Amino acid sequence: MLRWLLGGRDVQEPVEKSLILCLGDDQPQNPYTELQVLKGHNDIVRFMVWIDDTRFASAGDDGVVLLWNVQTGERLHELRGHSRPITGIALIPLTYHSQSESCHLLTAASDRTVMIWDLDTGSQIHLLADFQSSVKCLKVIERLDVWLSGADKICVWNNRAELLCKTTCFKDADVSLMIELPKNNIAAVIRKELIIFKLVTSSESHTWEITEMRRLSNHEDDIRALISINDDTFATGSHVGELIIWDALDWSVKGFESHFWNVTSQSDKPAEIKISRTPYQHEACIHHLTADRENIFAAIGTGIYVYNLQTKTVIAYQQVAHDSRVLHIAKLPNRQLVSCSVDGSVRLWELQELPPAEPATSGIFSMWGIGKPNKQQTQMAKRKLDCSVLKTLELTGDLIGHSGAVQMFLHSKDHGIVTCSTDHLIILWKDGEKESQLRSKALFHKLEQDDV
Repeated sequence: MLRWLLGGRDVQEPVEKSLILCLGDDQPQNPYTELQVLKGHNDIVRFMVWIDDTRFASAGDDGVVLLWNVQTGERLHELRGHSRPITGIALIPLTYHSQSESCHLLTAASDRTVMIWDLDTGSQIHLLADFQSSVKCLKVIERLDVWLSGADKICVWNNRAELLCKTTCFKDADVSLMIELPKNNIAAVIRKELIIFKLVTSSESHTWEITEMRRLSNHEDDIRALISINDDTFATGSHVGELIIWDALDWSVKGFESHFWNVTSQSDKPAEIKISRTPYQHEACIHHLTADRENIFAAIGTGIYVYNLQTKTVIAYQQVAHDSRVLHIAKLPNRQLVSCSVDGSVRLWELQELPPAEPATSGIFSMWGIGKPNKQQTQMAKRKLDCSVLKTLELTGDLIGHSGAVQMFLHSKDHGIVTCSTDHLIILWKDGEKESQLRSKALFHKLEQDDV
């Protein structure tokens, strides 16, 4: 059954209607049985960020930032100023400002500019254009009231868009990823190197400095993922499947797993693990990482892998979670995972305990080395696996709506899942039962008013 609902309002064009489609009851564990399509972008939509409980922003290759109401699908503002594809966005929260009454948004584009926007009015506040190369990443440090831009150098700015300090120019490549570390430190990625910087400020002279502290070259290939796990730990993942767990205080290696393993199951014996020598390196590429207090969740090639921080083993996996590369993954509060892929699908997974009688299989990443393990390594790996508690990832929902690669998604407990894609569309996936109850309440309320 199809139901039409008023869609996003275009500030320049006639109002369009967005289709809300009932997906059916063949997925009993999937609550997202309604979808609403939002149109407004004219090219690939690559980025989205929450503004508050009811608003989010989207941006992509058309150089336009759109602000949406997640409850109604209404388009609130169009932020136009960039002339090339947007390469990064970051929210400057309300608490960051001492004088402003609204949140601000940072946007960077391949036109070598960075812009700051007022999200309540949709107006541009600042334009920064003195970059020698495109800014690839933006990082807001709320605690210090500064934000960083990463390109051929790292620049530190205050909330008035004044340059406080910067690094020297990097010769080989640009900064692609940044995270905040304890003690005013920053971890930045340049190709396969991880560089630690320290921000130093003088309260007397009000001056800032950014100093390089250490270069970490443990990865063999380009780093594709960088996440902060907690105050003590962060992690990186590389193009060839290297996962490194780092100490956030002294930057030492706390855990290391590398390269992709094949799992070949046979009916007459337990699963056998063999090293993969596939020439297709992208199948082992770590595209995205996320974590909770216990595990790291990795999108590797077409699969999803759950790495336990305590046992330092993979405790659950789906080697072929999608038909193509998995681009984004997130852990939800209710033991569920969400993943999206180049194949255009968004899938829901539940992390479940394996039955006690089911034989345990070993991890997916190599155990401290490449190639044929020696006897000592084999014994260490066996002891490691014996103490691990293996789980399983069960598919609970398959959200089919996009015709192109799904780049990323946002999740809200109250409003469902928001996805963006190369098909230029944004889709709101809503809890069908909850939406039906809201419509019923609204109808009863209207009838009561009419009776009065």
